[in-house]
Amino acid sequence: MRLDKFLKVSRLIKRRTLAKEVCDQGRITINGLQAKAGSNVKAGDELIVRFGQKLVTVEINEVKETSRKEEASSMYTIVKEESLQDKNQPF
Repeated sequence: MRLDKFLKVSRLIKRRTLAKEVCDQGRITINGLQAKAGSNVKAGDELIVRFGQKLVTVEINEVKETSRKEEASSMYTIVKEESLQDKNQPF
């Protein structure tokens, strides 16, 4: 399945056009390699997505063509979330 479609179906990103833009900006890696919107994803892949000042690492559990809202979160597991802010700077 295409990366942009997976991001939309799994509801990690709300709209497919937005998912494509995030991919085109170079903010997603698959298994450590820079990803494009058309990159293929499969179960077992690890995605690292940069949302603003936050890095989210996700492992793909399963790939479905469609999913209901209740099922969407079962398609992936969040491995870790980390802030990109410099810890030396005051808030």
